[in-house]
Amino acid sequence: MEEISGYFDDDGNELNPNFYPKPSLCLSCKSNEAEDEFEEILCNLTRFDQVDEKEFKCFAYRQKKMP
Repeated sequence: MEEISGYFDDDGNELNPNFYPKPSLCLSCKSNEAEDEFEEILCNLTRFDQVDEKEFKCFAYRQKKMP
């Protein structure tokens, strides 16, 4: 039996997170460097959900500490 994994849209098309640039907000977020696979999944789903939006919003955003 074949195992299905990854991200898919409502029509069953596979979504590759590498083809969707990260918004600048994501680049300055603590979660961007997290090694938690669950956190990465949530971040990717948030990005996919807002692909065509003018403004990116994330309610889980936590700013990185600047050196």
